[in-house]
Amino acid sequence: MAARTTTSRLIAFGAVAALWAPSLGAQVADPDPQRFAEDFEEFAAWDAKNYVPEDGIVMVGSSSIVRWNSAEAFPDLPIINRGFGGSQASDAIPWVEEAVLKYDPAIVVYYEGDNDTEAGKGAEQIFEDIRTFTEAVLAADPTTQVVLLSVKPSPRRWQWWSVMQDTNAMIRRYADTLPTVHYVDVGTPMLGADGQPMTHLYVEDRLHMTPAGYEVWNRVLGPVLRRLQDDR
Repeated sequence: MAARTTTSRLIAFGAVAALWAPSLGAQVADPDPQRFAEDFEEFAAWDAKNYVPEDGIVMVGSSSIVRWNSAEAFPDLPIINRGFGGSQASDAIPWVEEAVLKYDPAIVVYYEGDNDTEAGKGAEQIFEDIRTFTEAVLAADPTTQVVLLSVKPSPRRWQWWSVMQDTNAMIRRYADTLPTVHYVDVGTPMLGADGQPMTHLYVEDRLHMTPAGYEVWNRVLGPVLRRLQDDR
């Protein structure tokens, strides 16, 4: 994939500004994204000392991404994990250059919406932030394949599952309209026959996942990534 020009990045940043504007009037205020400045300084320092694959697969999002041993899960794929724990969908927008665009990735895997729901944000507000992030990535390079993971169920946040389901429905409908955007449902396989989250997939906090939980995600996402990688 050819390196981006300064012009293409300026276009992407312009898209962020234009698309993000409607969220300013949302009912729930966004947290300050600058609280992650140190995380991105650490990413930059790591990048300066280590090999970063070209045409990689950038995985970005909240703690479900951070805790994912993604390089071990997909040893045959050029994974770059840039999760930052505690983030909301709104946080990925101003950090899109540092988290994603600087790597000029072939594929982006994105997970957010979990923390947003607990913060009181509604499905539409969460979806609009997810859409804005996606559009910024595509504005920089329309050939980038963007994989949007569904918001997962968890025992700790089960009371908000209906909101998460609404968010997921919006993400799915959006992905269906764009050839380079793909919705992957990682949540439904985490539910048991009774329709409740399977407790062995979660650690003691009843929110984050055990290795068994990540095995579910690996099994669902792996074939999608390999197909997209082979189609390049």
